[in-house]
Amino acid sequence: QVHLVESGGGLVQPGGSLRLSCAASGLTFTSYYMGWFRQAPGKEREIVAAINWSGGSTFYADSVKGRFTISRHNAVKTVYLEMNSLKAEDAAVYYCAVRRTASTVWSYWGQGTQVTVSS
Repeated sequence: QVHLVESGGGLVQPGGSLRLSCAASGLTFTSYYMGWFRQAPGKEREIVAAINWSGGSTFYADSVKGRFTISRHNAVKTVYLEMNSLKAEDAAVYYCAVRRTASTVWSYWGQGTQVTVSS
């Protein structure tokens, strides 16, 4: 059974940084594209960043380009999201998800971790 467990969320001041982690189990990690999504109250869930199996290909939403960095460590089945220069509008519940490389469906999701940006 696939499990994704996010950690690293919390309260940070505007301009601050956080590093989110997502530990995966129950899957062949290198067969999956990994992604980070977020959902703020009253808004739809949106993709933030994604990374292919090798880390050689990444995607970022325009709103986070230059501030967030996605990476993965296949040996420990973990994907990270380094978030810098955080803004109030980055506050949301952040979720990690996986999809098979050849699929367009994000098939498994974590439970989410809250990121609050406030002074």
